[in-house]
Amino acid sequence: MMRFAEVIYAIPYLLMVILMMVVLKPGILPIIIAMSITGWIPMARLVRGQVLQLKENEYIHAATISGANTSWTLRKHMIPNTMGPILVNLTLTVPTAIFAEATLSFLGLGVPAPQASWGTLTSDALGSILVGNFYQLLIPAILISLTMFAFNVAGDGLQDALDPKLRK
Repeated sequence: MMRFAEVIYAIPYLLMVILMMVVLKPGILPIIIAMSITGWIPMARLVRGQVLQLKENEYIHAATISGANTSWTLRKHMIPNTMGPILVNLTLTVPTAIFAEATLSFLGLGVPAPQASWGTLTSDALGSILVGNFYQLLIPAILISLTMFAFNVAGDGLQDALDPKLRK
């Protein structure tokens, strides 16, 4: 399974999403499907790496030797110890999804015209820059940047809060 994921991971994320959006018709559901098909791979690699690292720890060996079954070891040791990196990666992945959706909508491959998106707002505002209505481009661009910055700060805060090496 990981070899298949690595083959898909070799293709750039946004290129894969753009190709899928060309095949699918524009809309919010096709965007979610296209981003989900390619967006799970970095998370899968992270979880696999964390599990491979954790299963070599002494407390996992001790639980196995003491007779604990696999489901108990997963519930009590593996899942709680992998939740920190998973949550941090999740909060740092959200800005990538926001930017990808805005890019697709900006290019006309995202959300159709009656629905609003920051990407469609910036695309529509490009024509009004020459007229002097630069605020129509500035407001969505600032909102995209602030939202992405907020998720990155939340991810960094979660990383600091959930890092066991920083606990005293």
